[in-house]
Amino acid sequence: MPIANPFAHPMYVMAKPAGSACNLACKYCYYLEKQHLYKNEPHRIMSDELLEKFVREYLESLTTPEAMFTWHGGETLMRPLSFYEKVVRLQQQYGRSRRIENSIQTNGTLLTADWCKFFKQNNWLVGISIDGPQEFHDEYRRNKSGAPSWAKVMRGIDLLNRYGVEWNALAVVNDFNADYPLDFYRFFKEIGCHYLQFTPVVERLQAHADGRMLASVEEGTEATLTDFSVTPAQWGEFLCAVFDEWVRQDVGEYFVQTFDATLANWVGVTPGICSLSRNCGHAGAMEWNGDVYSCDHFVFPQYRLGNIYQKSLVEMMYSPQQQEFGARKMGALPGQCRRCEWLFACNGECPKNRFCRTREGEAGLNYLCSGYRRFFSHVAPYMDFMKRELDAQRAPANVMEAVRKGLFKEERN
Repeated sequence: MPIANPFAHPMYVMAKPAGSACNLACKYCYYLEKQHLYKNEPHRIMSDELLEKFVREYLESLTTPEAMFTWHGGETLMRPLSFYEKVVRLQQQYGRSRRIENSIQTNGTLLTADWCKFFKQNNWLVGISIDGPQEFHDEYRRNKSGAPSWAKVMRGIDLLNRYGVEWNALAVVNDFNADYPLDFYRFFKEIGCHYLQFTPVVERLQAHADGRMLASVEEGTEATLTDFSVTPAQWGEFLCAVFDEWVRQDVGEYFVQTFDATLANWVGVTPGICSLSRNCGHAGAMEWNGDVYSCDHFVFPQYRLGNIYQKSLVEMMYSPQQQEFGARKMGALPGQCRRCEWLFACNGECPKNRFCRTREGEAGLNYLCSGYRRFFSHVAPYMDFMKRELDAQRAPANVMEAVRKGLFKEERN
């Protein structure tokens, strides 16, 4: 079977050592129900044998001098510390002097001093899932008994800070907290979080025979939008409100992934977030048993590329199936998107959200389209200024002084 050139773009595979297992039961979680894909399997955790095979093959497959391992869930800390200690030993064994970085995503409730010592000693980046102040976070992020989780997450963050562990926040923007953008944003500044990733939650319901309820993008009009999904108008206003504070006070000190990615597209370099990138398909996800899927947000049977015991990572990640998956990001854009002045900035956003129709009735419009258009229109003058600063080899943070001097026309009501 022909495969694409592995030097064309770097391969990246996110590993799920505990599968979809989690100690929480967040209402909007897109991954908890993946357990139904493996409901006949008694032990849904990654074996030591598979861990070694993955680490060795992943390192051997990369064509770059650096290697980035990402450990994701479910809840990653449901595997013992000894599992990740073995990860480090295997990376040292098979790394061949390659520079290796690790990041791990966790809800933070299971963090202890021992975990933090390990992360600090081995320079792991920890991503914490937290949805802002207690009222916002506990609205949806509760455990299986319905008990809130915010206090435990904050205790985990305190531990990370105490041991000097580098961490950032992944915050979900939903129907509730989207209406309070500045309360939301200022909370993260108050707790000293300088790196923020805001993720809009958009999910639809469609019953499946195996018990799953969330719909994939190709499932049609019978799929119903969940009540916790953010609306396009909310998302656009949320981004504009946060940006207005950020561009006046925080450029260069607080880093909001959406803003950084937008500026990257403005200056013509690849952004650090796949949803706003032109290309797709380089980042797969591997489940606890070695099944590899096209993307973490496309862990559906039709997007399974194979299993690491039957196919190599290179064969799967550069396969015609995956190449087609990646090509659809731009190739399947409807005419309305192709004619849009902001196409360069959003590139159609994430394909998982393209279940709406255009004004002409063409399929494939992104659900969040109007929100993004609102945002790009609002930030354009500031992005133009920061681009000019970068082109002149000056700091984009100079935009804050320009704002203070009143160089930008105020457009928001």
